[in-house]
Amino acid sequence: MKTSISVSVNGTARAAEVEPRLLLVHYLRDALGLTGTHIGCDTSQCGACTVLVNGRSAKSCTMLAVQADGAEVTTIEGLASDGELDPVQEGFWNEHGLQCGFCTPGMIMSVKALLDRNPDPSEDEIRSGIDGNMCRCTGYQNIIKAVQAAAKA
Repeated sequence: MKTSISVSVNGTARAAEVEPRLLLVHYLRDALGLTGTHIGCDTSQCGACTVLVNGRSAKSCTMLAVQADGAEVTTIEGLASDGELDPVQEGFWNEHGLQCGFCTPGMIMSVKALLDRNPDPSEDEIRSGIDGNMCRCTGYQNIIKAVQAAAKA
């Protein structure tokens, strides 16, 4: 038995019939082709699947698509506007806040939510804000610099 959902994804209204148990990450990746949202651990530990739901960060690997019914979902693909990177994306680019890039979309989405709540976070607040996102490559120092650069922008 399928359930109808209506959700705005990156500013585009979407309607679909989905299985009640379909995870939001699979709806985004498989039904909509938005593969920037990564699947890492399937247990919400790594944060690679982080998206914004009504402006708040959410791990889409543990959220059902039906829970997003009526919501505004923003994925990494929805941050750039008119070919211009979001300041968070620019910060990661300019400060080399990535290595392999697997965690980067989820990390950027968590940082976007952090900066929307707190536009001038301290280093401790930044570390707390990205606490639910794991990066196995960078050691986090350039990620911190990237967030600081984005906050200044």
